[in-house]
Amino acid sequence: MLRLRLPIQPPYRLHGAVEMSGSTQQLVDRQHKQQLLWLALAAMVLLPIYYASGFRVQGVFDANSWQVMGQFVDGFFPPRLDQAFLQFVLRASGETIAVATLGLAGAFVIGAPLSLIISRALSLSEIGPANYCFVCKLLRWPFRFFALLIRSLPEIVWALLFVRMTGLGPMAAVLAIAVSYGGMLAKVYNEIMESGALEPSRALMLGGAGRLQAFFFGVLPSVYRELLSYTVYRWECALRASVIMGFVGAGGLGQQLELSMRHFQGSEAATLLLAFFLLVLLADGISALLRWAVR
Repeated sequence: MLRLRLPIQPPYRLHGAVEMSGSTQQLVDRQHKQQLLWLALAAMVLLPIYYASGFRVQGVFDANSWQVMGQFVDGFFPPRLDQAFLQFVLRASGETIAVATLGLAGAFVIGAPLSLIISRALSLSEIGPANYCFVCKLLRWPFRFFALLIRSLPEIVWALLFVRMTGLGPMAAVLAIAVSYGGMLAKVYNEIMESGALEPSRALMLGGAGRLQAFFFGVLPSVYRELLSYTVYRWECALRASVIMGFVGAGGLGQQLELSMRHFQGSEAATLLLAFFLLVLLADGISALLRWAVR
């Protein structure tokens, strides 16, 4: 019986896999080179900044520094827990919550109207037959500049200015949070509105609706969760800021904390820090509850 032997050809699929492996390796090598290039550029930028800042890593690991820190922290124990001081801390905590809440309410009064004015999502000059209105577009820039101006200064700087005007006390902190956070709310509210679906609001405005009608029925239903989430986050930030502004005489937990640390009353400072930690936990719980409620 005659048997034919055909030459065995290498499988084409194997040959293609080898070729694909080579091209993949070239792609990986190219990506590694790009990553090394970006790392080199980052080092070139960060090294001068590191030396210009005066920060030195070896100072963190200095034994003498840790010894001084240990002696300082050792004075925090035990915390002061007598009834009179705890009642005082409770009043200061309530004052801190009131400052943060009133400050954020003032910021909302400033930021919400500004965001409606500067938002392109509610502007007829961006759509339809009013697209030619260059003056309408130009009128938004003074309000944008005002929002930029009031948020460019940190709240601690505004507190220093308002302390000169209103004197020591929580009123300076409320005004500082209202002004500084008002600019932040205007900017972020505007960005949230412009990132949402713009077709419903523009359709309403082309049909004759006003800006407020377009906002409530065209923009708000799609972005209210993001607006609420950011507002609650800003309230958490206002709580922390109200404590910090107490160091410049704006009342609340921060002012008492500054006095306790200045007089080396570590036990009082420990109690105040614990109260602040509980306030932050409370704010975090409230924000989580509100986000869950609007799902």
